[in-house]
Amino acid sequence: MSLRLSTVILPHRRWNEGSREAWQRADQLGFHTGYTYDHLSWRTFRDGPWFGALPTLTGAAGVTDRLRLGTLVTSPNFRHPVNLAKELITLDDISGGRVTLGIGAGGTGFDATALGQDPWTPRERADRLAEFVPLLDRLLREDSVSYEGDFYSAHEARNIPGCVQRPRLPFAVAATGPRGLRLAARHGQAWVTTGDPKLYENGTPEQSLQALRGQVEKLTDACVSLGRDVNSLDKILLTGFTPDRGRPLESLDAFVDFAGRHRELGFTELVIHWPIPDSDFAADEKVFEQIAMEAPAQLG
Repeated sequence: MSLRLSTVILPHRRWNEGSREAWQRADQLGFHTGYTYDHLSWRTFRDGPWFGALPTLTGAAGVTDRLRLGTLVTSPNFRHPVNLAKELITLDDISGGRVTLGIGAGGTGFDATALGQDPWTPRERADRLAEFVPLLDRLLREDSVSYEGDFYSAHEARNIPGCVQRPRLPFAVAATGPRGLRLAARHGQAWVTTGDPKLYENGTPEQSLQALRGQVEKLTDACVSLGRDVNSLDKILLTGFTPDRGRPLESLDAFVDFAGRHRELGFTELVIHWPIPDSDFAADEKVFEQIAMEAPAQLG
C-alpha cells in the first residue's frame, strides 16, 4: 500500500515574512496536502502572531499549483455550518478543487471560550459535532437548505454553484470515540487521528502502535455497521503527538522506519509539521526536505 506524505504549516508568521514561501516550498517538495490549524490561537503560540486558517489557505491557493489544501482541524468551537459552507465553497473555487476539510469536535483550549461561552463538556462537543457534520454535508451538496436542530439552524441557505469537487469537497473526520468514528464512517472520505494522548508523556512507541491498531479496528467496526468498506476511507495520522515525538524527523532512515510501521496498520497518509525553531516542532530543515523528497519513493 502506498503512503502519502503531507505537511501542516502553522499560521504563525506574516504572509510576507515566511508564510508564503513555506507554502510555495511545500508545493515544490511534492507534499500531497498542505494543512493548517484552524484555531483562533493555540497553546504556546497564544501570545504571538497567529492568523486565520481559511484566509491563509486562500493565499496558499494563489501561490501553489498542485498542492492540496486543508484544515487540521475545523471544529464547532467557533464555527457555524452556514457561514463555513460559503467560505469553503469559495476556497474550493479559488483553488480549483484542491480543498479537504479536516473536522473534529474541538477541545477545551482557547477556542472553547473566545466567544465568551463556557467550555463545553466532551458530551456537548460530541453532540454538536453530530449535528454540525450532517448539516455541513447538506450545505455543500444542495443549492438551498433549511434546517432546525438543537444547536444549528439554516433558513433557505443558498450555496450556488456548490463545490468544484463533486458532490462536495472531502471531509477528513478526526475521531477516536464511537460516535465520532461513526460520523467518519458515514460522512468522511478520510479519518484523522493523533494517536492516544494518554501515552504522549510516559508511553512507548510500541504502546502507541497498539493503541492506533485498536483505533483502526474500531473504525473498521463502525464502517462494517454501516455497510461500508473501511478501505474506501483514507486514514491520516497527524504526527508529533505520539511518544515518538520529533524523533522520526531526525533522519531519513528514522522517518522511513516510523512511516513503515504505521503503514502496516493501514494508514494511507502521514502529516509532518513544518519546522518551527525553538518550539515543539523544531527540526533540521535540510533533513525535513530530504524526507519530503526521498521518503515517498522508499515507501511507495
